[in-house]
Amino acid sequence: MPLDGVFLTRLRRELAGAVVGGRVDKIHQPARETIVIAMRARAGNRKLLLSASASNPRVHFTELAQDNPKSPPMFCMLMRKHLTGAKLVDITQAGLDRILHFHFETTNELGDRVVLTLSVEIMGRHSNIILVDQEGRIIDAVKRVSDEMSRVRPVLPGMTYTHVPAGSRLDIYKAAPSEIVKRLHDTPEQPLYKALISALEGMSPLVCREIAWNAARDWETPVSQLDGERETRLKFYLSQLSDRLNRDEVHPVMLVDAAGKPSDFTYIDINQYGHTLVSRDFDTYSALLDNFYSERDRIDRMRQRGADLLRLLANLSERTARKLAAQRKELLESTERETLKIYGDLINANLYSIEKGQPIAEVENYYEDGSPKIKIPLDPMLTPSQNAQRYYARYRKADTAEKKLRALIEQGESELVYLDTVFDELARASLESELNAIREELAAQGYVRRAARRGMKEERLAPLRFVSDDGFTILCGRNNLQNDRLTLKDSRKNDIWLHTQKIPGSHVVIVTQGQEVPDRTLEQAAVIAAYHSKARESGKVAVDYTQVRNVWKHPSGRPGLVLYEPYQTAIVEPDAALADRLLEKQHGQS
Repeated sequence: MPLDGVFLTRLRRELAGAVVGGRVDKIHQPARETIVIAMRARAGNRKLLLSASASNPRVHFTELAQDNPKSPPMFCMLMRKHLTGAKLVDITQAGLDRILHFHFETTNELGDRVVLTLSVEIMGRHSNIILVDQEGRIIDAVKRVSDEMSRVRPVLPGMTYTHVPAGSRLDIYKAAPSEIVKRLHDTPEQPLYKALISALEGMSPLVCREIAWNAARDWETPVSQLDGERETRLKFYLSQLSDRLNRDEVHPVMLVDAAGKPSDFTYIDINQYGHTLVSRDFDTYSALLDNFYSERDRIDRMRQRGADLLRLLANLSERTARKLAAQRKELLESTERETLKIYGDLINANLYSIEKGQPIAEVENYYEDGSPKIKIPLDPMLTPSQNAQRYYARYRKADTAEKKLRALIEQGESELVYLDTVFDELARASLESELNAIREELAAQGYVRRAARRGMKEERLAPLRFVSDDGFTILCGRNNLQNDRLTLKDSRKNDIWLHTQKIPGSHVVIVTQGQEVPDRTLEQAAVIAAYHSKARESGKVAVDYTQVRNVWKHPSGRPGLVLYEPYQTAIVEPDAALADRLLEKQHGQS
């Protein structure tokens, strides 16, 4: 995994420098396997995030707001009982183990000073957060591991905390390159990068692939094929990496793809991917981890919590599309109604020559030049006059149907556009409160039942708030109902309104306060509008902008749908980094 022992060593120093000596202010548990500890320290207040998630285990400072459950889980309550007000005296790591031990000095129930240890184990699906008392006994863990689950290392309250068994791998900080290469030859047929993973302690597959790439220009080269030149390059790169680590000449690096989506991270420059992935440097390891995992966590969390909404929207869209297809087919058939009227006229004109019981009447069609013969299907059970009236009735029905179908089709097309905007809201939702707002919106439109909230007042979300580099406030709606309020109620006529052209997205408003808006602010607001839309991972995006006075409600009345004219268009690229930099961070947690 990317968060290896070496990375954790760099991170430990960063964390210790910021919060050792600080005190625990608040403790929250926003997710089943995630703890957030608010710390008060001389360097400033920080929020420490600890996660034992099997897919994203980690520890780092976070600036992101977290939704917390109304009732804190039992482990959170236990942590509050033992650690609230405690002083963090040290953060330790044994070698390059993927375990950080946070040592807190606090007072027990008898008033004695004791040191409790919070061990954060970053080990994939075996990750855990374990609170240990001064005698080394487990108080509790975020994941309890019974004897049936693991005979090697159960984790239960009252048991003695045992360290993960140490292996015999080499330490890159201390081992000589020749010693490492000698260890590699113990597995001659293994690919070089896999042999490096087995030989070196605390080294991620990414770094081991980079070492192998620098030595052999191929990850899969077997150790047995290391000739003199490749072995020399391998020893040189190992020596260089060891020196850089010991001299603290490494830095946080994130790898992003062409769309700017985070792919991996480490502490050295990575060249093995060429131009496929681009390196992005960060000032701190915590900032890197907070940025990298926030999007991944958001997607995972919202996928789970919004699964019912996703199914609902998919079913609604599919049903509406099927209905539209049937209505369009019926409309096409109704456009042939003039033929029905002609049949009725021709039958009436030839009543004298048509007898009851005929299945077909062959008459002259005087509506066409030359009056060619035409065959008209008849109902043998009806008289000629009744057949004519039957065609007239079908004509009148088709005429009425066309008018109604056009209105129904327009309504269905508007509904599909609206559902597409809700899909976009759901894709960008990052908080539980935003999901609740989407449910409330769908309930207001009659798609779902409104949930009963006895004695509870529904929280009204505020728009996302940004500040441009010129000091202008930029507001961005989170959902369609909020888009309506922002654009049609809360904004002033001279404010600037922006929206992606013909693409679902948020309404964005620049609060002008009567001032002229600089081009830089206009461009930054357009970038925010592009990023908070369905086109957030596209290249160039067209964003329309105009004064709020030129925007009015769509005739369909659907939330978030508006019309606007006149307008101008800017072409921009969605930029997550810019949007994050300009966003006013929300302090505190619910």
